[in-house]
Amino acid sequence: MTTGLIFDVKKFSIHDGPGIRTTLFFKGCPLHCLWCHNPESQADQPELMFRANRCIGCGACVPACPQNAITLVGGVSVTERALCVACGTCAEVCYTEAREIVGREVSVEEMMTEIERDIPFYDESGGGVTFSGGEPLLQLAFLLELLRACEARGIHTALDTCGYVPWESLDSVREKVDLFLYDLKLLDDERHRETTGVSNKLILDNLRALSERGERIILRVVIIPGVNDDEEHIRRLAAFATALPRLERVDVLPYHRAGVDKYSRLGRPYELPGLLPPSARRVEEIVALLREFGLGVGIGG
Repeated sequence: MTTGLIFDVKKFSIHDGPGIRTTLFFKGCPLHCLWCHNPESQADQPELMFRANRCIGCGACVPACPQNAITLVGGVSVTERALCVACGTCAEVCYTEAREIVGREVSVEEMMTEIERDIPFYDESGGGVTFSGGEPLLQLAFLLELLRACEARGIHTALDTCGYVPWESLDSVREKVDLFLYDLKLLDDERHRETTGVSNKLILDNLRALSERGERIILRVVIIPGVNDDEEHIRRLAAFATALPRLERVDVLPYHRAGVDKYSRLGRPYELPGLLPPSARRVEEIVALLREFGLGVGIGG
């Protein structure tokens, strides 16, 4: 039985492809973008998420932890994360659900049962299933079986990918994917390395290869003020996009701060604490500039 590690299933999604969709979020990502709004997606194993504002200091988690990783400090439980193995015992005894393990192993059959419940909504809206993350292609066997199962049921599939995977991985799934949501951060390789931790060469090469083979692609660009929102980069992006043999459109996704609190819950610092979302006016200017190049452009995705 093929299994995979996911951290969320979002029902009735309308921003991850056409129509009403079910989005499965895979755990594990090869990029570590400084602005990532799903930091719980990055690690390829389960993690403890702790909401301090929910903790009532009852202490039930302290004796429950088999690793002796938890102590009470000032009426709030504190975890020594170097000792934590994310076994979930503390979450099981937490009365207020201040403790949660993000990341659970699921089977293809389990996921298909959940997906198939929503088939009436897909049929009515032209929707389907979106595989997101994290990077779904890091769990290739699991993803392939899900794609085959969806294909057998006539369910539309979209794959949200960062593209930083071997071409062989993309090539093995592309005929079973109806739509690629391809995330592109930056065209400058040095800046890409600084802000995501990896080069963009493989990402760009894979994008060109997919486009040359006629795959349906929506290019998704998160607008990060001070990182990729300057006119020079937007013009380079537009020129690159127009040179692709096939592209449905470019979706502009304004940066938001919805995921900032997750970092403290995971025991990590947020490295861009002063970063604010772009203004509506700036987003409109970027959209207008991209449209000058003859590109179809959407906002939000």
